[in-house]
Order: sequence, then C-alpha cells, then structure tokens
Amino acid sequence: MSESTIDLENVASILKLLGDKTRLTMIKILDTHDACVCEFVEIFKTSQPAISQHIRKLKDAGLVKETRRGQWIIYSLSKDSPYYPLVQDLLLHLPNQDFRLKQLEEQGLRISCE
Repeated sequence: MSESTIDLENVASILKLLGDKTRLTMIKILDTHDACVCEFVEIFKTSQPAISQHIRKLKDAGLVKETRRGQWIIYSLSKDSPYYPLVQDLLLHLPNQDFRLKQLEEQGLRISCE
C-alpha cells in the first residue's frame, strides 16, 4: 500500500459523510474561506444545533478544524488531514460557492458573530 493510499473503509466513511449536500457545501465553502456556525446558519437557513451537528461530524472525521477567536470558534478545512487530497479532488468537480458568502456580505451577515 503506497503512502497516498487510504483504507477502503475510511474512504467509504468519508464519501458517506460528504454524501450529505449540506456537509459537502460546507466543505466547498471552507475550501476557500473560514467560517463560523452563525454564517452557516444564515447560508443554509437552518438551526444552530443542526449546523453544529454537521460541523461535529466533519470535525470527528478530521476534515474540519476549529480556531478560537475571542469567544467565537472559526472553522476551516483541515489541510493536514490524510483525507485532504481525496477531498480536494472531489472539490475540483463542484461549482464555486463563494456567491453564498457574497450574499451574506450584502445582507451584512458575513462573520456576524465577531
């Protein structure tokens, strides 16, 4: 097994995790921008507990990491994850999601938690 090969079970788990449209979109957004839960709540028009659940699953899989900024937690893509090359390959095939953050900015809601 080469160094860049990932166990089939693990790949299946990651693909299952990213099979959820919300989580896949979150990962695509995090590929270019860090974000906080409150921004995802606005983007997806869903509850904070639901967004936190998605984030927790992505964090547990090692795809997302968090950084504290004062009282806020900012999430970013974990580029040192062994799954990052796989995720990066997938993301190449997805449409850019920057428009979602632009809409937030226009509504004055970008990083509304800072």
